[in-house]
Amino acid sequence: MSTVGDALAGFAVGVTAARRQEELATLLERRGARVVLAPAIRLVPLADDTGLLEATRACLAAPLDHVVVTTGIGFRAWLETADGWGMRDELVARLGEAAVVTRGPKARGAVRSAGLRERWSPESEGTAEVLRHLLAEGDLRGTRVAVQLYGDRQPELTGALRAAGAEVVEVAVYRWAPADDPTPLHRLVGQAVAGTVDAITFTSAPAVAATLAAAAADGLGEPLLEAMRGPLVAACVGPVTAAELTARGVPTVQPERARLGALVRTLAADLPRRRARRLRVRGLALELRGHAVVLEGQLRPIAPAPMAILRALARRPGHVVSRAELSGALPGRPLRTADAAGTGGAAGGPGLGGAGVLARPQADEHAVEMAVARLRRGLGSPGIVETVVKRGYRLACDPRQSASVPAG
Repeated sequence: MSTVGDALAGFAVGVTAARRQEELATLLERRGARVVLAPAIRLVPLADDTGLLEATRACLAAPLDHVVVTTGIGFRAWLETADGWGMRDELVARLGEAAVVTRGPKARGAVRSAGLRERWSPESEGTAEVLRHLLAEGDLRGTRVAVQLYGDRQPELTGALRAAGAEVVEVAVYRWAPADDPTPLHRLVGQAVAGTVDAITFTSAPAVAATLAAAAADGLGEPLLEAMRGPLVAACVGPVTAAELTARGVPTVQPERARLGALVRTLAADLPRRRARRLRVRGLALELRGHAVVLEGQLRPIAPAPMAILRALARRPGHVVSRAELSGALPGRPLRTADAAGTGGAAGGPGLGGAGVLARPQADEHAVEMAVARLRRGLGSPGIVETVVKRGYRLACDPRQSASVPAG
């Protein structure tokens, strides 16, 4: 059970990973997060081993000058499959004759566990740095380079090597495929746009692409990007994973090392700073988190609609916020604007939200009243949300003295 001392208590975090999903979810839950599982992709072995067999035979047919190992799991799977064909020892011997480049620590560990030693490994764990290293090694014309692929082809690497004159053997071990059930991912996209999740974690570039594709299919492509450019935190395990989001102007949170534990630690440090808001209300310490508040040190879960009301009030602490404006803050209730001439009543008159620009049906004001009532019950302390007759609601604090740490 989450406690107020847990860094991620009161926050909801989406997990798009397929492989090691449970490990990542457990790490997040240990820090208090409410985890929303939504696998974006799945990793499946190649249904037909013919291509892998041909690539393995090509590696054995003639000496290799360079071998690029991109992932530990992919390299181990290659050797296990080769063992089934009776080719493992011959393959390991051939790879040992080449200059082995490992893309990261896990790939390096897999290579060493096979009795091999890497020649070089990049600091960034990125294929761009691997390519620069190989191109800097000298003239690649006439050389043979084996590239172990993982889940997706890498034309930016293999194409550039071929352009430099190398013969490239692409060793595809796995492929990415859509998640068996896309419903959780589509649901996560909707929650992200609605603001009911605070962060989404990504552990692979294909997961990012699949999430953006799911959003586009639902007509929420741009709203999702806008959410990630604003309050929603996009946490990526490394720069390769974050590349497409970065290209679209989305800021990302990344650990220094591409590890799940480091990703969670980085998110635990960043998310409260960006999404928590602290106020003094009626002399009480009130902290807003993603789907909960901390009132005088006690964590209190708050439902989405009441939390939306509280966030709208907290944006202008101590000031009156009209029912019409609060109605626009409720999840799933888009604004209905009056016409450009301001018809529908004089300013402040029936059907208009104070300034005469927002028209609201009476049912929406009732929804606000119900949400405020639920908010008061959730807070469990009277007088925090005050009713200002015929005007709206306010947080009971002095706007000049309401120190806060804003976030979202």
